[in-house]
Amino acid sequence: MLTTDFAPGAPNWIDLGSPDTDAAQQFYSRLFGWTFTSAGPNSGGYGFFRLGGQTVAALGPLTEEGATAAWTVYFRTEDADQTAKLVSQAGGVVRFGPFDVFTSGRMAGFTDPTGAAFAVWQPGTTRGLDAVTSTGTLCWTELHSSDPEQAKEFYRKVFNWLEQDVPFGDFTYTVITPTGGGLDASQGGIATLIPVDKAVHTGSYWLPYFEVTDVEATRAKAVELGGGQRGEVIDEPGVGRFVQLTDPHGAVFSVITSTPPDN
Repeated sequence: MLTTDFAPGAPNWIDLGSPDTDAAQQFYSRLFGWTFTSAGPNSGGYGFFRLGGQTVAALGPLTEEGATAAWTVYFRTEDADQTAKLVSQAGGVVRFGPFDVFTSGRMAGFTDPTGAAFAVWQPGTTRGLDAVTSTGTLCWTELHSSDPEQAKEFYRKVFNWLEQDVPFGDFTYTVITPTGGGLDASQGGIATLIPVDKAVHTGSYWLPYFEVTDVEATRAKAVELGGGQRGEVIDEPGVGRFVQLTDPHGAVFSVITSTPPDN
């Protein structure tokens, strides 16, 4: 599961790029009970979603030409410049950076060879999110890829993740962990694009999961607030109950009520 230990290669930050940050604040605040705090007058509209005083995500305006609303998952790196070199050597694209964010850290944004966008965060004064895995916070990250085998090869070269393939319905799901971790340190997975993605010709993407106490109630609330549902609610033994949703501007995310570890 995700922790705030933030081993190299583990998710340590997540933010939403939105064409309407005021509307996004209202949607996620009403959905998850988050509050929003600006990062300051020189932040370009960027700020932090907080829950119980802890930073659980961030939000900012779209900055890249042609970009649409989307969540971006950041993975910890000890050296953003070196990671950028590894991305290029492995066939990925450096979209921006690396650059310093004041004294908070150093970041860079990339696209993997199958088209999924992601980023890295090299901690400075900000290590990462204050809370993960608990209700209302990030608890899992999942790559939906047009070519899972190509994706696995790429991320293996960039982050040296450990992998374990497990059967999941009619396809194979790859559980990923930071180097040195076991399955109890798993941080996410890699899978082929689901039918709803293929039906609308969606490309590869990283999907964040947020923990909730009641998937059905959260799904209904998201729709009431102007969001949408993608696919069916799924019950997976040993995993939990989950569903993909979209916010009013189309950013995709999932919510899950996880099965307790001892069940």
